[in-house]
Formats: sequence, structure tokens, C-alpha cells
Amino acid sequence: MAQTPIEVRLNQLKEHLQEENNILHEVVDSFRELDLITYKLGFLSPEQSYATRVSWWPMISILGTYSAGKSTFINHYLGHELQRTGTQAIDDKFTVVCFSRDEVAKTLPGLALDADPRFPFYQISQEIAELTTDNTQTVDSYLQLKTSPSERMRGKILIDSPGFDADSQRTSTLRITQHIIDLSDLVLVFFDARHPEPGAMRDTLEYLVAMPMERPDSNKFLYILNQMDITVREDNPEEVVASWQRSLAQAGQTAGRFYRIYNPNVCLPFEDALIKERTEKKCKVDMTAIHNRMEQVGVERAYRVIAMLEHTAKEIENKIVPQLQELIQGWKNRVFWSEVSLGVLLVILAGVWFAMTGTWASLSSLLGQLNSTTLGIMLGIMAIVGIVVHVKICKNAAQKIIKRIQSENTEEHTREGLVRAFRKNTGTSRALFIWLIDQPVGWSNRTRQRLSNVLGSVNNYVQKLNDRFTNPSGKKIEPTPVPQEATEESKPNHPNPDN
Repeated sequence: MAQTPIEVRLNQLKEHLQEENNILHEVVDSFRELDLITYKLGFLSPEQSYATRVSWWPMISILGTYSAGKSTFINHYLGHELQRTGTQAIDDKFTVVCFSRDEVAKTLPGLALDADPRFPFYQISQEIAELTTDNTQTVDSYLQLKTSPSERMRGKILIDSPGFDADSQRTSTLRITQHIIDLSDLVLVFFDARHPEPGAMRDTLEYLVAMPMERPDSNKFLYILNQMDITVREDNPEEVVASWQRSLAQAGQTAGRFYRIYNPNVCLPFEDALIKERTEKKCKVDMTAIHNRMEQVGVERAYRVIAMLEHTAKEIENKIVPQLQELIQGWKNRVFWSEVSLGVLLVILAGVWFAMTGTWASLSSLLGQLNSTTLGIMLGIMAIVGIVVHVKICKNAAQKIIKRIQSENTEEHTREGLVRAFRKNTGTSRALFIWLIDQPVGWSNRTRQRLSNVLGSVNNYVQKLNDRFTNPSGKKIEPTPVPQEATEESKPNHPNPDN
């Protein structure tokens, strides 16, 4: 049997992970098990997979407004000029930066990302097409891939987003931003320290601060006040930080810290030696902390993927299935009361009709004269009409509940999944036996056991990772001898467009 596109993609993923991290190679199979469970539930379509919603390579995204110095930070981190910089909006595309052995940096079109399953924007063109009616707005209008020879980029992906306030395609930008936030292991949110309370940033703060606070992985967000070298020349830095803390508190961020930095390569000279010393010291400490987090994404990514596996399995059992059960029960209640109301209405109308016409006696006499065959045919016709009316009532009730799902659920994947699963649970065959239904399609004790097995594997994966990164017993481990023929070229450097 020919493999489906999603199976081909996951097999390719497993091949790449086998070279880099054999533990995550096994985790792909566990995600595939969750896929099979949700296929039966109807929550995922056959071309979808939970494994595609995870960043399998360390991924760092950089968000913020156009004046926050994101591109300057990237250039300083890489050690060479890759992104264009300026005081106004320079680039209106999402830029994916990855390692390349070529000493000359290259810029590749968005198609390079859309067609490569190793990158986070694989097949993103389908979503872009849904968001715009302008046929000229292709994937190349939103995305680009740049290569860097910097050793700091080896084995990780960096994504630079366009400035929020400078974007004219805001709906598409927010959709893509949400996509990369979901996949990222680390999200650096940059703010221009010179503008602590801009009114135009209210919705931006809502998106970059309030929404992340509701996420289970909110600790992956770092909030950075950039260009502090200019700020300390004009304002008291403590007052600036306090002002920003108030702004973020209004958006829901009441804990955590600000990282205060500037680019030492392009900063203006300090007039006060004391201010210079204090600012440089703070910048150095915070910049080192940020870089350390960026270098640790590989380790964090492995644990985060396993945590996402656990979260997804628990979400299926504790959130998705109960929601489906509630929706199905609501559907049954709506059908029951609709049919009771219809039955009462028909009885009242029939009673009024017979009372006004006095034809009840005649009808009773006529029915008494019918032979069994004719009476059976009449009852059969009435049963067919009753079934048709019943199915129609079920369909109407289901459609009303679907509209409610679409209006109440703001998260796209949840909304689409619940609608898809609910449609599967309210088909014609289910409508005919509605009063015998008590569980969603595909949900049984066996399914619960399969989920339990996946959750049980989580601890095993974590222990394997702990054995790789820690040694609680303190035992001496003999280093594994490296074959002489092993060379630098044989080391995996995924993802690398030159391979």
C-alpha cells in the first residue's frame, strides 16, 4: 500500500532524528499513536499529525515592533551583517535563518521553506491562500530563508518576524506568528525601551504578553528592553523599567523580569562614566543570560517535545473527549425536546381538527375495515416519514451546535477538530440510533489503555534524557572511542539547505 504524504514526511523526520537524537526518534512513534487515536475520534483529518505541530529542531523566534532593534540583535549574535537595519520598517517578511557551510550568506525564496518538511513553515502556503483573496500574495510575499556560516547557528533555527506595527497584512502576520510561537522553543520579545507606553501598542501587548501568559509553556518567553544605551541618556533607567512593568502588568504579565540590553557595536558614547559602567555591566549580564538560553534550546527542546507529547495525550483524554461527550449529550437533548415539542404540537392539531370536523368516528371505522396488508403498508409509510423527520431534526440540531462551536472556540485547531469530530458523531447512521449513543466514535476502554501506554512512555523518555545529560550516581563513564575515519563532515547539522 502506498504511503500517504504525512507518512512519508514522518518517515523522513525519523531518519533525520535517528542521526541526531535517537530518543526523539522514538517519540515520533508515540505522536503517531496519538494521531491514530484522534483519527478514529474524528478530531484530526488523515493528512494531519500532532508531530507536525512540534519543532523537532531547536527553534528561536524573535518578535517585537519594528523599532525594537531585532535585526541589530541578530547581526550581533551571528557576528556578521545578515539582516538589514534601520529606524523604519526595513523588512516585511518572516525570515528563517539556518546554518550553511558556505561562507557567503544566501537568501532563498519562501518556496524553499514551504516545500521542505524540516522547516517550520512546511506547506504554510495552504494557510496563506485561505487568508488572502489576492492571487499575487504568494508564499514568497511572506517568507524567506537566509543562510549563515556562523557556528552559533549550527543545529538550530532562528526566525525574525516583521515588526507588528509596520505590517499592512496584519491578519496573515498574526496567523503565521501564532504558528511559529507554537513551534518555538524560545521566544524573544523585543521592546523599544525609548517608548514605554505607546498607545498604538495596546493590541500588540495583548498578543505578545497577555495571550502567552495563558499558555502551559509561558516560561519560554523572554521580554527584552533593547536600546538601553539611548534610554539612559534621556531618562532614568529605573523609571523606564517601572513604566514598562506597569504596561505589561495591565496586559497580564505580573511576574518575571526584563532583560535590559543594547548593541555595543553601534551604541553612542556615554557622557557619564558611572552610568556607562553600570549600563555596560547590566547589559553584559543580561546579554550573557539571553545567549545562554539560546544555546540551551537543544536540551530544552528535547524535554519540551516530550512534555508536549504528555500534554497532548492528557488533552485528548481530559479535554477533547469530555467536550465531545458534552456536545453529543447536548445534541441528544436538543433532538429530544424538538421531537417532544413536535409530537405535542401534532397531537394538539389533530385534536383540534377532529373536534372541529367530528371525523374521529369515521376514521376509526375506516381503519377497522382495512386488511392487515394495507394497514402494514400504511404503518411502513408512517415509519419512513417518521425516520426522515427524525433524521432532519437531528441534522438541524447538529448544525446549530456546530455554529455554537465555531463561535465559542477561538483556537483554530480546537475549533476545526471539534467540528470535524462532531460531524462524524452526528452522521445519519448515528442519528438513527441516537438514543443508544453514550460515547463518541472511537472512544472505548481499549482507547483509554492506548493513551495510558503513551503517557507511560513519557517517563521512560525523560529518564533516557536524564541519563544522557545527568549522572546522579556519580559513576565514572568511560568515553566512547571515536573511529578514526569519523570526520567533521559526518556530523549531522540539520537543518542545512546545502545537504
